[in-house]
Amino acid sequence: MRVRGGDDGKRPGGERLGPADLGADLGARATLVQFSSAFCAPCRATRRVLAEVARMVPGVAHVEIDAEARLELVRALHVRKTPTVLVLDADGRVVRRAVGQPRKADVIAALGEAV
Repeated sequence: MRVRGGDDGKRPGGERLGPADLGADLGARATLVQFSSAFCAPCRATRRVLAEVARMVPGVAHVEIDAEARLELVRALHVRKTPTVLVLDADGRVVRRAVGQPRKADVIAALGEAV
């Protein structure tokens, strides 16, 4: 998993997402948003890792979004590949962005910025 911010690779662009954008409630402390596609093998592995972390860390939710079904959101957030993972803080601000299959330790470390 390559954790990065906005286009400069440092910080996200200040995007903020809410339940209406995600089709699900935000976590009380943080939300892991995963953009996936149907035939993406790394997406299945990513789903398992993020779901496990969400179960381990109180107040963290995992939301998976079908990139093909939500093209407007994909374009607005400049998602170029699947899986792409966004880490949101409790207010829905994107604090980290990652592309590729994550390692559990990387996800937990990225959550440190959100909580």
